[in-house]
Amino acid sequence: MPSGGELHRDNLEFNVSLLDGRYLAGDAQLFASLRREVVPHQVARDRQDFVQDLAAMTRQRYAKHGHTIFHLEPNIKEAPGGLRDYQVARWLTLILELEKSGHWVNAESNWPPDTRAEIQQALEFLGAARCFLHLSQGRDDNHLTYEFQQEVADLGLGLHVGRATPAADWMRSYFRHARGIHRLLSQILEQASSSRPSLYTLFRDRRSRLSNSDFAVLRGRIYPRQTSLASGGPLLLRALFELVARHRLELSREAERWVTASLEAGARPQFNLRESWPQVRQILILPQAASALRTMHQLGLLTTLFPALKAIDSLVVRDFYHRYTVDEHTFMTIQHLHDLEQSSARVPSGEDWATLESWEGPFAEIFRELERPELLFLSLLFHDVGKGLTSGSHVQGSLGVIERVAAELALAPEDRATVSFLIASHLEMSATLQRRDIFDPETIRAFAEKIESPERLQMLALLTYADIKAVNPEALTPWKAEMLWRLFAATLNYLQRNLDDERVQAMDAKKAPPALPSALPPKATPERIMEFLEGLPKRYLATHSWDVIALHFEMFRQLEQNPVQLRLHGRKRDWELTVITRDRPLLFASLTGSLAAWGLNILKADAFGNKAGVVVDTFRFTDLHGTLELNPSEVDRFRQFLEDVLKGSTSFDSLLAGRVTHRVGTHAKVRIPTYVGFDDHSSSHSTLLELVTQDRPGLLYRVSTQLAHLGCHIEVALVNTEGQKAVDVFYLTSHGHKLGTAQKEGIRHRLEKVLSASRPY
Repeated sequence: MPSGGELHRDNLEFNVSLLDGRYLAGDAQLFASLRREVVPHQVARDRQDFVQDLAAMTRQRYAKHGHTIFHLEPNIKEAPGGLRDYQVARWLTLILELEKSGHWVNAESNWPPDTRAEIQQALEFLGAARCFLHLSQGRDDNHLTYEFQQEVADLGLGLHVGRATPAADWMRSYFRHARGIHRLLSQILEQASSSRPSLYTLFRDRRSRLSNSDFAVLRGRIYPRQTSLASGGPLLLRALFELVARHRLELSREAERWVTASLEAGARPQFNLRESWPQVRQILILPQAASALRTMHQLGLLTTLFPALKAIDSLVVRDFYHRYTVDEHTFMTIQHLHDLEQSSARVPSGEDWATLESWEGPFAEIFRELERPELLFLSLLFHDVGKGLTSGSHVQGSLGVIERVAAELALAPEDRATVSFLIASHLEMSATLQRRDIFDPETIRAFAEKIESPERLQMLALLTYADIKAVNPEALTPWKAEMLWRLFAATLNYLQRNLDDERVQAMDAKKAPPALPSALPPKATPERIMEFLEGLPKRYLATHSWDVIALHFEMFRQLEQNPVQLRLHGRKRDWELTVITRDRPLLFASLTGSLAAWGLNILKADAFGNKAGVVVDTFRFTDLHGTLELNPSEVDRFRQFLEDVLKGSTSFDSLLAGRVTHRVGTHAKVRIPTYVGFDDHSSSHSTLLELVTQDRPGLLYRVSTQLAHLGCHIEVALVNTEGQKAVDVFYLTSHGHKLGTAQKEGIRHRLEKVLSASRPY
């Protein structure tokens, strides 16, 4: 710092370090002068800039962590509610006191008395965890991964009980401590960013656009006008959060204290749910409902209204797929649906369906058509509450809770039935689109019979959209969004008795299609087209536009010049590979192995074959390491590699082995037992193989190789990964028919043996 005490706006770390300065060695008189005169003068003069810089730094840091403390693998220093928040709270307190009195104070002693013990416990808890992380790793790493969570829980670290506790319970303690620190910093930031409003200011703002007779709104925060706890009661509390839900306002420190004191002064019987429902309903359907619900939950009002929600407060479910606690996941589902209201996307067509944002338009249209959106939001609020119960499936637990809540709310019988249906079925649509061939009419028929009405279908599609998207930022891929929309559209057509496949069924296999694409070349005679189409399942026609069929037909014609036809198409977030060639043993396995050898993650695979023995195989995959995207020359090399493998001129076994074994030294975070099941009822033409096992590189190659050796033809492969759990479904036939009992048992035995022998990474 220059002798004049100039503030360096581009060196915030240096400036705040002056607030923590202490004498170690050197010129004691110089340090005393710095401490007594220079720093207080600088802070008093530049207080506003100081506060703005700290607030901006905090906002940027929060943005990097998704503005939530509820990450299942948090950074205990930098994430919201972490040690950095504690430090910023101290710095801001020192700045305020130096500006006011010019004297140094103990920052912690100036915090609200009712929070001091809580914050001290939080500091000790986080400090112990951070020391453990640094000592265990030998470096400054503050990322609290699942492995370390288990270790600190086994030690009972930071807990007063001093004994081992389940990792999920230890993390629940972490989130509650982090929530306390986060709340304290929010209050101090409010105090530092603006002077406390005077009574005159509150009176003057009474006539502002958002203020009313009960609450004043100043600079985006709400202040209660009533100071008496006897005035207003539950009705006024609900009105406060309706204001938050309508405008996304924040509560002032006074408002938070008013809410807390009101809850402590009253008893739950005052919060009659039947009387509360009109306002709760209004909060749920307002655009900033998630923000209001989070604050209600943080202050205890939500669990006062609905005690069952205590079961998911800061609840961790260690499935290594979800990114957030159960309560935060719940609020995010509601937030994602309301975000659709703000969507201005339009319904694109064809290849424009390439980004997740493109799908917001269609789902927003569904949302705008809902007649009773509050029933959907109520279902989302309770859809996962069963995860906090100790026995049975979480779906059944959630149903038991909602039945009691619906009775207390005095919902009409038809509304109760709708909410119960949505909670009971909230996994159904996701499971169908990921584990069934949604282009098989049998799948649509079976699914539609479970749904029964277009209105329920609309709500279930939106619930599924929000539920998947709230799992983690990458969960709702463009492919999943596309499949969800296709499942919705096909089921809606079925329920409205307007089946696309009726047009396909009416087509005579000996005649040309009714409308040929204009892009077809002159040699594309009806007879030659039918040579390509004959023998392909009707599902092929249902899943491809005529333009794509024309492209496939042209590749089919080129087989005379080159026996392997490849098309590699880069989309915005994934890639699509189409292969047309003569069928041969292990063809599908060769393709899956080639993709695995290049470290590519397969999302979905289709395998079609016509009467002439020509296959049309399509793979949708992601390039996890950016190999193809970042290295354009690799695209041609990859294409050539595929062609060489399919022609039999090269082997990929050694390359695949290197890819599979290079991560063996990394231990799996969770062990997934292998399950092999069969279903002969969901498809009229195939036996479904359902495989749940530990995900590992080359898994699809191993499975498809064994299936080929056992004489099975893969009609469709639905590939899905949830964290470290692979959930794959294969539509299988053998000589054109479903599998027999002996063949299914042979497959089960072979896969269990092979997958147990191959080590997961």
